[in-house]
Amino acid sequence: MNTVVGIAWGGFTSEHDISKKSGNTVFNTLVNSSYEVYKIHISKTDWSVSDASNNTFEINKANFSFTKEGRLITFDVIINMIHGAPGENGQLAGMLELLKIPQTSCSSYTSALTYNKRDCLAVARALNIPTARFYTLDKGDRYETKTIEKAVGLPCFVKANRAGSSFGVYKVYKIEDLEPAINKAFEEDNQVLIEAALNGREVSVGVLKWKEEIKVLPITEIISENDFFDYDAKYNGKSKEITPAKIPDSWTKAIVELSKKIYLKMDLEGVTRSEFIFEDGIPHLLEVNTIPGMTLQSLIPQQLEADGISLIDFLEELIKQALKKNEYL
Repeated sequence: MNTVVGIAWGGFTSEHDISKKSGNTVFNTLVNSSYEVYKIHISKTDWSVSDASNNTFEINKANFSFTKEGRLITFDVIINMIHGAPGENGQLAGMLELLKIPQTSCSSYTSALTYNKRDCLAVARALNIPTARFYTLDKGDRYETKTIEKAVGLPCFVKANRAGSSFGVYKVYKIEDLEPAINKAFEEDNQVLIEAALNGREVSVGVLKWKEEIKVLPITEIISENDFFDYDAKYNGKSKEITPAKIPDSWTKAIVELSKKIYLKMDLEGVTRSEFIFEDGIPHLLEVNTIPGMTLQSLIPQQLEADGISLIDFLEELIKQALKKNEYL
């Protein structure tokens, strides 16, 4: 029988619709392959499975199975395309680990760590990986804006700590705008990260396990038409994305070595995408994305194309690597 592949998309956050686009890209690439492929929609109100004919089936959360035409179907592997909770923060991975169903992204622990921006940056600093200066707040904390300004300077970025696709991110130039930005970020998450604004060139780096080796894809330089690489720049064409990046060879060498170190030391799996800013020629880590976008506008497909890797070959390798997890699940 063919390998049964489920593509999980949706989620509980503002990234739901972007996740749907990523899931559709993957589904449309695999639907005519040798795999038996289904879409798995997960939201706060709906957990369901659909096939290529848009027939919908109720999923049994107890064992992630469903019944189609009298046949009980279980998944051999899940391709995790849920940006945000519960896919990117480790919740789905934890559930699948208990059910011994392999999935294409990181373990529940690693996913939770990297999804929490401030915890990820703290680990990065312990690994001697350069980051921007940062300050943290939890909802309800008392704070002085002057103390924050002294810690990170202005301009700075105020970020919802556990969010993606630039939701809940604000660039602040004046101290009087700091508190309103913090309040807006708290609407997205109850934890906030405030970072010094680095001044330099921004790059995005895709990394994956390819033929048993850690492979760094061609680097993308991001030149935003907006004040920074926000949602509008990412998804509405308000940025120039140059792949491969036209950066000095010494920069490329440094970022490749750093990206491999992060992938190895943070125990990353599947495909990841990390963002850096070169300040004074030194790459500073901004964040690590363990479920990078796979929409037509996303960077990973661009980087794969630049490296001569087709989307179907990439997905087949992703599935192959995930199935090996059966050895230790």
